Parts: sequence; C-alpha cells; structure tokens
Amino acid sequence: MTDLALKLRRSGIALEIVTLAWNVIGVVLLAILAYRSASVALLGFGLDSLIEIGASTVVIWELTGTSPARQRVALRLIGWAFILLAAYLLVQAVVALVLGHHATPLIGGVAWTAVTALVMFALAWGKRVVGRRLQNPVLITEGRVTLIDGILATSVLLGILLDYALGWWWADPVAGLVIVFYAAREAILIFRE
Repeated sequence: MTDLALKLRRSGIALEIVTLAWNVIGVVLLAILAYRSASVALLGFGLDSLIEIGASTVVIWELTGTSPARQRVALRLIGWAFILLAAYLLVQAVVALVLGHHATPLIGGVAWTAVTALVMFALAWGKRVVGRRLQNPVLITEGRVTLIDGILATSVLLGILLDYALGWWWADPVAGLVIVFYAAREAILIFRE
C-alpha cells in the first residue's frame, strides 16, 4: 500500500470517527428532545443517527481490511438498516397523521438539527472526496448516507420551524415521511449496486 493510500485510509477513518462521535451524542440528545416534544421527526432523526452509527462502524471495519467480500457485507448491512428505519417511521408518521398527533416544538430541536445539518454536509463532502480518491465504494456510499443525514436534518428543522412558527402540527410527521422516502431510496440504491 502506498503512502498516499495509507494517508487516505486514515483520513476516511478519521471522518468516520467524527461522524460516529457526533451521532452518539445526537442519539442521546435526540432521545431526550423527542420524548419531551413527542416529535415523530426528532424520533426518526434519532433512529437515523443510530443507523449512521452502525454505518460508520461498518465503514471503519471495512477500511481496516478492505476486500470485495467485506465491501459487500458492509453495503448490505447499511441497506438493511435503512429498510428497518423506513418501515418503522412509515408506521409512526401515518399513525401521527391519522390521530392528529401534535408535537411540542422545542428550541433545542431547532438548534441541534441546524448544527447537525451543517456538520453532516461537511462530513459528506469529505467522505466523497476521500472515497473517490481511494476508489472505495463503501466510503462513497456511506458518504451518501451522511449527505442524506444532512438533508434529513434540514427537513426535520423545517418541520419543527413550521410547527413552531405557523402551528402546522402535521409538518412534524410529514418530515418523518421525508425520512422514510430517503431511507427507502437509499436502500434500493444499495441493493441495486
């Protein structure tokens, strides 16, 4: 392995460690915020953070011993995690919409999702650059997962803000449905590859 490849692998692992640490903190914080606000979108985003933790762990495992077999296993694990997230959130969002469930918007949810969106977009860009230079499909795919995490943070933020500013209670479960769409789309892309 060349010095450049070794350096790129270390960069990829460092990006995953930052992602992992951010999401571990996020899971705890989002669990508290989702409970206090009864927000389907924050709950979904917390579950997505759990998936991101799993995906980052899988990528670190894959980068420490790259092989085609490891790459296939890593991609499938990430794909199945997205399927489980989509199924769970679909049920939660539909039930919330049917029952007219009203979440309580919290400033903490606004702040965390706004900062998370920025952090995830930056990490996704870094993973894409390093993944392409390494020609590593697992890091590139996980970079897409991180990009989706940033998009989801933005949609959850929008849902919370619409509920907070305009009283649109339905914006929270609709933001949850956005997560369902992206999770299903990403799982389909992973399994097609």
